[in-house]
Amino acid sequence: MEDCNIKELRQLCYRQSKVPGEFMLQLRCAGNYMDSKWLEMVQHVCQTWGDGNFHIGTRLTFDIPGIKAKYVPEVNAYIEPFLYEMECNMCGVEMDTSKGYPYIGPRNVVACIGGIHCIKANINTQEMAHKIEKLIYPNPYHVKIGIGGCPNDCVKAQFQDIGIVGVTRPVYDASRCIACGACVKKCQKVATGVLEMNDQGTIDKDTCCCVGCGECVGICPTGAWSRQEQVFYKIYIGGRSGKQFPRMGKMFANWLSEEAVLQIIANWPAFSEWALEGKAEYLHGGHLIDRAGYQRFKEFMLAGVELNEEALIADNVYWAEQEYRSNIHLKPLDKHMNVK
Repeated sequence: MEDCNIKELRQLCYRQSKVPGEFMLQLRCAGNYMDSKWLEMVQHVCQTWGDGNFHIGTRLTFDIPGIKAKYVPEVNAYIEPFLYEMECNMCGVEMDTSKGYPYIGPRNVVACIGGIHCIKANINTQEMAHKIEKLIYPNPYHVKIGIGGCPNDCVKAQFQDIGIVGVTRPVYDASRCIACGACVKKCQKVATGVLEMNDQGTIDKDTCCCVGCGECVGICPTGAWSRQEQVFYKIYIGGRSGKQFPRMGKMFANWLSEEAVLQIIANWPAFSEWALEGKAEYLHGGHLIDRAGYQRFKEFMLAGVELNEEALIADNVYWAEQEYRSNIHLKPLDKHMNVK
């Protein structure tokens, strides 16, 4: 077995194997939607330099194990067209693709199939993923981002560092309503039960608790409910699994415009750099928020952001960790990560 720089190879998106001297390449694809022609490339890498197998990663990457360190330059040269297509051409990322990936920090932006196929979707998740990839990659700071097309949240946005969900604010036209009650029943069955029939035979809505799913639009037989042309988004923050203080994310913002979402995401690298004091450590976004405090996080993420008039931002966030051991937050002051 030849000597190799494991830390350097990890930065190039090669994960160390349990087999000495072997690594697993992780191929990114923001939004997880691509031309099937690239499957031939994956097959060639697997059979030429790998062990013949591949794994579809939990963040929907193509993971190719069994690559020996000495072959990494050859593999990087071969996959260069894929990197250029996925990163530069599709997402508009500015990066040198000739030597492989420059960083592993931001994980692959995952997304459900969204508006390309799903009848529930409020947004085109792939287009949003491509725009976000350009904002977060390449840089050395870790972040996991997931994008769901609707509040069904198939992408598990509430367990991401930053989870984005497409929502709609349906418009009600009482003149088209035939008082069938289909929307009321649908909302009660699959959503939050915010609709009810009034004495005039039209629909009242509790706008405070509407999750923006659009189920009322899909079930209405007369088009009394319709989607607005403008789409909106909600953002969850701080979700994480793992050994240390797992928890669901909390809602940071709702009814955001696309422009506001992208401006917020663009602030993440600067926040990470500040919270980590310039050291690109692997920490979940929720840990960075804990270190900074929610109010300081909010200041960073909203700096320079032009919020649309409908936007709502969380005044505060109240976390609820799974306390695997009692008093997990009680420790000597010199052990507090946010105290000098």
